[in-house]
Amino acid sequence: MVEAEMGAEKMMNGKKKKNGRKRWGWAAIGCVLALLLAIALTSRASHKSCRCAQDSRKYTGIVEDCCCDYETVDSLNRAVLHPLLQELVATPFFRYFKVKLWCDCPFWPDDGMCHLRDCSVCECPENEFPEPFKKPSLLGLPLDDLVCQEGNPQATVDRTLDTMAFRGWIEIDNPWTHDDETDNGEMTYVNLQLNPERYTGYTGPSARRIWDAIYSENCPKYSTGEACQEKKVLYKLISGLHSSISIHIGADYLLDETTNLWGNNLELMYGRVLGYPDRVRNLYFTFLFVLRAVTKAADYLEQAEYDTGNHEEDLKAQSLMRQLLYNPKLQAACPLPFDEAKLWHGQSEPELRQQIQKQFRNISALMDCVGCEKCRLWGKLQVLGLGTALKILFSVNGQNHPHQPLQLQRNEVIALVNLLSRLSESVKFVNEMDPLVEMKMEGLVSESPIKDVSSWLRAWPSLAALWLRKLSL
Repeated sequence: MVEAEMGAEKMMNGKKKKNGRKRWGWAAIGCVLALLLAIALTSRASHKSCRCAQDSRKYTGIVEDCCCDYETVDSLNRAVLHPLLQELVATPFFRYFKVKLWCDCPFWPDDGMCHLRDCSVCECPENEFPEPFKKPSLLGLPLDDLVCQEGNPQATVDRTLDTMAFRGWIEIDNPWTHDDETDNGEMTYVNLQLNPERYTGYTGPSARRIWDAIYSENCPKYSTGEACQEKKVLYKLISGLHSSISIHIGADYLLDETTNLWGNNLELMYGRVLGYPDRVRNLYFTFLFVLRAVTKAADYLEQAEYDTGNHEEDLKAQSLMRQLLYNPKLQAACPLPFDEAKLWHGQSEPELRQQIQKQFRNISALMDCVGCEKCRLWGKLQVLGLGTALKILFSVNGQNHPHQPLQLQRNEVIALVNLLSRLSESVKFVNEMDPLVEMKMEGLVSESPIKDVSSWLRAWPSLAALWLRKLSL
């Protein structure tokens, strides 16, 4: 009897101890969870406070020599311009660009640098094109020929001569650019969607020589006391375009060639653009300058025929163009992105215009010296787009040339809209990534605590279950 009572008492004490261990285990689990959550919240709070401090030092006020402020530009671009432009450049009309890729450099011998896979431009099979773009004499690659593509569809390029597309457009040369846009000899159509602007491996002395020639010979940086506003505009336009190109290279960069891993190269973007506030400001300036050219040509662009033979897509392109030109948010917040009326005054205006026009033509000619075919493609497209913006704003003036109506050819409009889309994407990327890139480069915040806590929280349920099983034994 006594032994039975002692056994029962021992069993009761064992249960109490086990229950005590369970209660202690749950309390410990709760404490650890609370600790992990506190660390996570503290890390995120410090991250947020650093970001707020960083944001307070970002670009504010009116964009220099423009009529809109940075906050408005970022808001409009994020909510209106960028989504519209991304859709617009994907339509068949704006997807195909006519370009002469095989030209001798007029300034120095070809250095033969275009030997990189991602540098090349390749033809696409004939079935890539809409029926109206095809021609019986088209010499395309056989479907089973992957030598040029090297198995990489992003390295392919579509070339064709169209028979029905873009009807009603005139052939007229652009006085601001080097290429004769009325000469269709050796011209080819390129599908821009299959040839994204990205890193190609084209670096070193050959690439530097192009930019050195642009800046030193045709577009020198103006001094602090520079009185000639027109020369300042030319430099800022080229600097802004240069910044945009660098952003796109860094945003789509080959991080690991062995695994073909692509992603953001934040160090490159910081070293070339984001670490230099004047280059970021010039990017915004160029964006607003080109946006002004598009809105100034609104009547012409609204009435243009966006005809590729694909009726549904052509109507979509026309609708998107009207949404871009007459967007109520844009008209209310930034009706005049840039005021070109402030330029070209004084007795020396004709000579100055000719001088700057000649300098820009030389910059355009330098695109034939680019040793990378894809870089040459995007260089020619964006310089033609910038030349078209200059043509709209400076070559046609209602007061000085009342009998000179605006005339654009289809390739100019394609280049202009694609350039605006490229600039819009760069501005969006800078606005979203600049604070994070600067924090990373300046070492203001470490992401490892948050990552460590997150991994602990994800693993905690299984660890807690294991712990409780051990306690129950």
